[in-house]
Amino acid sequence: MKLSERVQSPTPSFFKKLRNIGLVLAAISTTIVAAPIALPAVVIQIAGYLAVASSVASAVSQTAVESE
Repeated sequence: MKLSERVQSPTPSFFKKLRNIGLVLAAISTTIVAAPIALPAVVIQIAGYLAVASSVASAVSQTAVESE
């Protein structure tokens, strides 16, 4: 199965929820990283890690397909 076919195939409901949660966490962490106020370095570093992890989780969740 090609990647384009996997992305267009139906996604199980668990992975849809996981994808949406990942997208929300990525948006929140990106907002924290790009905040115009001065935040502690630890907070920005954790937000950066969270952005990467949630983006990967969303991408992997999108390619999960239902078995036939």
